[in-house]
Amino acid sequence: MTGRDHNNTGLGTGIPQGLEQFFMNAAAECPYGLQARAIYHQGVLGRIDDQTMGEFLARGYRRNGNCMYNMRCPGCTRCVPIRIRPICFRPNRNQRRVWKKNQDVTVEIAPLTMSRENLNLLQRFLSSRFPEGKSRADSYYAGFFITSISRCFEIRYKVEQRLLGVAIVDGAPDWMNAVYFFFDPDQGWRSPGTLNILTLNHICLTHGISFLYLGYWIEGHVGMGYKNVFRPHELLIDGEWVEQK
Repeated sequence: MTGRDHNNTGLGTGIPQGLEQFFMNAAAECPYGLQARAIYHQGVLGRIDDQTMGEFLARGYRRNGNCMYNMRCPGCTRCVPIRIRPICFRPNRNQRRVWKKNQDVTVEIAPLTMSRENLNLLQRFLSSRFPEGKSRADSYYAGFFITSISRCFEIRYKVEQRLLGVAIVDGAPDWMNAVYFFFDPDQGWRSPGTLNILTLNHICLTHGISFLYLGYWIEGHVGMGYKNVFRPHELLIDGEWVEQK
């Protein structure tokens, strides 16, 4: 199955009851560099409870700051919500290898922190990914990470007290939402993106969390396509979560 083989017109059409008034469509350039004009169905919200946030995630919505959104781009259905059921996930040989070679990495769970250490690492990461220099670490924190909608925290990866990476996540007893992950560009040999998802999955298993939401999967996209290798996973297709083994 590919991102073009299905119709996602049913994606996220339902909004939890009573919140429809806060949503509108907004046009912008595609954030993933695709040709189609992007249409965000988005709403800025105040604090919502865990169940309501879980309903948004289950209907294909994502979070940026205090904004919940999904993509309703005409003529394009390549952004496909993806999630893992941690109890079902089985790592492949490469993922087991990544887990083994990173046994020297320590993991800390902490409140979301806009510290100088975090900002410096994020700026290095952004500069390596977007060398034109338009992306700023403080803007990412202020615009995308910090929120009053849900319980947001960070997972910090360290090697001998040196910061390797930071995962920004939302969490509740029944779900975890991966918002963003950034890491030391010089440590790419560790496959930190893979390590992060494996760690999030492990945390979910340890705490009995049913769903790990990974955002959008876009087939063939350098930054989004890798999520497909974590199996089994589920894709939201025509409003239904369909398992991909």
